[in-house]
Amino acid sequence: FTCVAMLAGLPNSRLLKLHPSLISRRSVTTASVKTLLCPQTVQDGSEVKVNGWVKTCRVQKKYTFLELTDGTSVNPLHVVADSELVDSTTLSTGTCISVTGLLRTTEGRKQGREIHEPKFEILGTGGEDYPIHKQGLPLHYLREHLHLRPRTNLISSALRVRNKAQMAVHQFFQDADFVNIHTPILTSLDCEGAGELFQVQTPSEKNLAKDAADSEKFFGTSTYLTVSGQLHAEIFACALSKVYTFGPTFRAEKSATTRHLAEFWMIEPEMAFTDLNGITQVSEDLVKSVVSDLFTKSPEEMEFFCKWVEKDLHNQMKPLLEKKEFAKIDYTKAVEILQQKKHAIKWGDDLQREDEQALCEYAGGPIFVCNWPQQIKPFYMKLNDGGETVQGFDLLVPRVGELVGGSVREENLVTLRQQMASKGVSESGYEFYTDLRKFGSAPHAGFGIGFERLLQYVTGIANIKDVVPVPRFFGECRF
Repeated sequence: FTCVAMLAGLPNSRLLKLHPSLISRRSVTTASVKTLLCPQTVQDGSEVKVNGWVKTCRVQKKYTFLELTDGTSVNPLHVVADSELVDSTTLSTGTCISVTGLLRTTEGRKQGREIHEPKFEILGTGGEDYPIHKQGLPLHYLREHLHLRPRTNLISSALRVRNKAQMAVHQFFQDADFVNIHTPILTSLDCEGAGELFQVQTPSEKNLAKDAADSEKFFGTSTYLTVSGQLHAEIFACALSKVYTFGPTFRAEKSATTRHLAEFWMIEPEMAFTDLNGITQVSEDLVKSVVSDLFTKSPEEMEFFCKWVEKDLHNQMKPLLEKKEFAKIDYTKAVEILQQKKHAIKWGDDLQREDEQALCEYAGGPIFVCNWPQQIKPFYMKLNDGGETVQGFDLLVPRVGELVGGSVREENLVTLRQQMASKGVSESGYEFYTDLRKFGSAPHAGFGIGFERLLQYVTGIANIKDVVPVPRFFGECRF
């Protein structure tokens, strides 16, 4: 380091060599909005640099006030600038900027920290036609701007919570010694038997006749996008004992309701050597664990949802946070309760959404409905004695309805084949499934949770399209 100084009494200026420790210099700390808002992370008075997008720019006579967000926090960082030194026309909403200035703690502000004496670098202008302004925008409007809606508080909070929830799911299963299995997305099976499949074809296959031989097809058979990883997961549960799959699934339902997506993620564990009570307990523990984890690790976002989305959310989650046991009834009892409430239901009918909500009200929260009529459930569910019901269960929760669906799987080969035949399911293509019962059959059970429905439940967001980054549903598949 070299310091140039004019020294009194010397005929000429001289260069003085100084040790670096004798030179006072200010270092610039580059940090996120979330980090700078936390008093424990960056010292007051530090020179800092932060990048983000202008949320608002308010010009007054003496000062210009900006709100800056970078997607890391519900709260924006405030920037205070001298109005005479700032060209506010370049700092419109949506403009991407880099700000360097002094971080100060202010009294009386809830947020408590601001950047003063800022220097701005414009990274990308917002433009006069920027469609995402600060004022509350209806969600249907935001869905028309899918590429920009992550900059809003609601969607960015939902995406951060989605990230935390995903990690919480994996952590739950890893702590319980489950093995994560990546089941295939392409399949020749229809797990649910509903026929609501997306078929996968190469361009050349589209020109094949409907009765074309399988040998002419790319995979040698008709191929679809998976509706569930369950049947594949059963393979590995019958070797590794406890497994789970967590991945995308697809259903070609021509529905655009608040509860339906064409592409969504499913959490599907399978366990060997367990029964109905064992598998319902795992599903209950999983839901409670994820909810608890989110309130612990994403308090800012959960406070936002409780305040602005579902004001009763914390009370609804309280039984889960306090680890209270979920209610559990048989399907037959559920029908009796609904009939007493004058619902139009008879034994053998599936539950409608209003039925699900009525049962949640009856229980005062989540409720398991177990042992369903076999005629309305898939072939793979284990028959109870008498053959009228199967060891299946649904977990119903307030607002969302069915959150979890699962069962003990039929491990008896003879009974399984009878069920397949009675439901019109050909054994062709399911040889692997019957082989699992033929060679060392083991009692096992599993369930599926729609990840997006879990997010709806824990955030209070009413429309499933708003808890997924880029929703795919009937009539909608942009970019």
